[in-house]
Amino acid sequence: MPVKLHSALLGLAMATALGGSISPALQAADLTGALAQGPAQASPPSGAEITKAATRVLDALRSGDANARYALFADALKRTSSPAMVANTMKTQPKVLSYRILRVLPGLSNSMVEATLNTTAGSRDVVLVLNKAGQLAGFQNDNADQLSTDVVNRFVLALINGQFVTARSFLSLAMQDELTPSVLQTKWQGLQRVTGDAIKVRHLLLADSAPDQKLVIVSMDFQRLTDSLFVVLNDKNEITGVDFPNEPVKPAAAR
Repeated sequence: MPVKLHSALLGLAMATALGGSISPALQAADLTGALAQGPAQASPPSGAEITKAATRVLDALRSGDANARYALFADALKRTSSPAMVANTMKTQPKVLSYRILRVLPGLSNSMVEATLNTTAGSRDVVLVLNKAGQLAGFQNDNADQLSTDVVNRFVLALINGQFVTARSFLSLAMQDELTPSVLQTKWQGLQRVTGDAIKVRHLLLADSAPDQKLVIVSMDFQRLTDSLFVVLNDKNEITGVDFPNEPVKPAAAR
């Protein structure tokens, strides 16, 4: 990757890294929308309404009912998913035994719900993003205690398997606000039009690490060649930048 592109990517990561559990970009978007629409702007849903919507989403997750979970997806998530894909994803995840809603943060366009899931693999925190209709518009698991290379590996495997809703969940909330699952799918499919289908991850390398960001290089085998993706994470292991190569390296001629 050219030095200028590398520097720009790292700069983007520093600019988009989250300082807390709630995305400043999303909060700013809510404020901008309120100012633009003036006093007639509807007030955000009540905490009770958001809690009720979050409970429906979490109950569907706990039940293991893929159809029920898919039905609660916002349209942007449904476009790249299906009940069958949701079922396949849930098979790879620990079963949710119970949950507890920790905090509800209403917003004009999207609302946030922080919750703790008690699973067969232990406890883990999750942030749900709910739209005005109470549908799931995005989510993010807490991966702060995971290895950054493991987080990136799971992100790339989700891309390879066409699970763009899951892949998006590894992004910071600020980046999720910019990338719908459909946009992520378009970028991934655009790369494969040049490289051929992705086959496997060859290896992952933590190339750079600082207190507030990390750079992981993913070497991948594609149908026609081998190339690398550059993935930037913040200090919470949330992905804040992904460089899909514009000029994939062609394989060397056989001797």
